Amino acid sequence: MTETQTEPEAPTLTTAEKRTVRVRWFLVGFLVLGGVVNYLDRSTLSVANTTIAEEFGLNALSMGLLLSAFSWPYAIANLPAGYLVDKFGPKKMFAFAAGAWSLVSMITAAANSFGFFYAARVALGIAESPFFTSALKVNERWFNTKERALPVSLVNTGSQIANAIAPPLLTFLLLTMSWRGMFIIVGALGIVIALVWLRIYRDPTLKEQALIKGAQAQHTVAASVEKVGWGQLFKHRNTWFMILGAFGIFYTVWVYRTWLPSYLQTARGFSLSDSGWLAALPFLCGIIGVVFGGWLSGRLVARGTNTVLARKIPIVGGALLAAAAVLPVAYVESTPLAIVLLSVGYFASQVPIGCLWTLASDVAPSNQVASLGAIQNFGGFIGAAVAPVVTGAILTATGGNYTLVFLVGGVLLLVGALSYGLFVKQRAAADG
Repeated sequence: MTETQTEPEAPTLTTAEKRTVRVRWFLVGFLVLGGVVNYLDRSTLSVANTTIAEEFGLNALSMGLLLSAFSWPYAIANLPAGYLVDKFGPKKMFAFAAGAWSLVSMITAAANSFGFFYAARVALGIAESPFFTSALKVNERWFNTKERALPVSLVNTGSQIANAIAPPLLTFLLLTMSWRGMFIIVGALGIVIALVWLRIYRDPTLKEQALIKGAQAQHTVAASVEKVGWGQLFKHRNTWFMILGAFGIFYTVWVYRTWLPSYLQTARGFSLSDSGWLAALPFLCGIIGVVFGGWLSGRLVARGTNTVLARKIPIVGGALLAAAAVLPVAYVESTPLAIVLLSVGYFASQVPIGCLWTLASDVAPSNQVASLGAIQNFGGFIGAAVAPVVTGAILTATGGNYTLVFLVGGVLLLVGALSYGLFVKQRAAADG
């Protein structure tokens, strides 16, 4: 009799919990897929670097300017994008972004001049700006603070998966369909992503919110009532050091993403097809790095470590290890050793990435999570915009010597580690 009385109640709660878990992890999985397509679009120019440079008659500095054309408008557009995601929600903004960046990618296939190409890359940067802030907002709505690091890191593996498969996949498309066909195919994938997202995404119900937030529910409601102006975030020291720290880390990441295939071809003597496969190795290591960073942060929180400290340990440790691996590449003559160091460096540079986004959700008010994440990403992509241009200028000035390229990258990784490690604090401490 006792068993029949208790059975109806337990399955109801368990079923609700299981349904919530299925929905939210399904959304994370789809965001990973969205991240793959998003970064394939970004990677097209890097893979076609030498081919397009030859067709358009571009030197290293001009190619650096073209490679940076995506990043600086992306950085600036992140500022309003974060606000718009907070205002309109991730469903509308992600679908809009995916549709827009896909159309731009397909239009780029018609480029017939440097100016056309440059304008298309600027438009691509603006169109893609809401993606990661939308993903962060989804994460904030579907996961509580203790659970947040792993799903945010998993979403960021989408970019790493794309970086790993882009060199061989896009090189294959380039060789079989020309660079124009490559742009069209990758753009078409994004249209599919946008349509499916509109079909599948929904915010959690009130009952699901209670299951997700648990004891945090009351705090979340209180935080959502607090209406603080978006510009107020710039009055906090955390915001500025998160911008500087992200700049230092993203700079070197984007040296990899924009110049690695060219480095392997021009400095190490590999063919276009061979460099496509070799360039995938560091990016494969990057997938492991992102997941490891999220796992480590989650483990630290589970063991009782302060949440902000649990984010900072992978961020600082990863940046320091990356610097230790990247700096010696400047002086290594052995090609296998250089590739090992580059792989270790990229692995370590990706350990902080998911934790950077999670840190924004830990130190920002609930209604400004996407805004602070976008502001931090703005700083990162200023670094991403500067990296290709500075690299191109160094190569032009030195006749193609990469020594100073790796030295600058290593030093900026140290700047990133120091910014997060010494100056980013708990919100109350930072405001004091």
